[in-house]
Amino acid sequence: MSETNSKPFRLSNIQDSIGQLLGVSDWVDIDQIQVNVFGEVTRWAKPGHCDPEYGKTTPYGGTLIHGFHMIALCSYFFESAGLRPIDGAYSLNYGLDKVRVLNPVVIGDGVRLRSHVSLLNAVDKGNGERLVTTTHQVEVEGKPDYALYAEYLSYWYPK
Repeated sequence: MSETNSKPFRLSNIQDSIGQLLGVSDWVDIDQIQVNVFGEVTRWAKPGHCDPEYGKTTPYGGTLIHGFHMIALCSYFFESAGLRPIDGAYSLNYGLDKVRVLNPVVIGDGVRLRSHVSLLNAVDKGNGERLVTTTHQVEVEGKPDYALYAEYLSYWYPK
């Protein structure tokens, strides 16, 4: 469970939580090996991400985590914050709306990321199903500004 007191919520009354911070995820440790694997899997193993010696020659002084790597963690961030609706059976990834990589994140000896998750919208799709839009503001431990903003959509089915 996350460091904050995420309170349980239901699909049936999710509208009551629109505009509220739902919770903060656990920290995720990211290191160069994970970035390299992500680069290989996505076929984007560019030197700025995957070659630490090259990274030292850049204005950032090190390799950067892929923006899409941070985005890919949104489902995990939601779950680790304890935000599964107690009357929700399962959800499907429905996509993303506004996404901004706000600041580069240097890997160095490793970084820690976590997400502040808020409810932006919930649309009733009938039969108890909801299209839920959460915002994710991803922070990097020790940095003053967020690294990522994403509006993540998930389609929830009730129990």
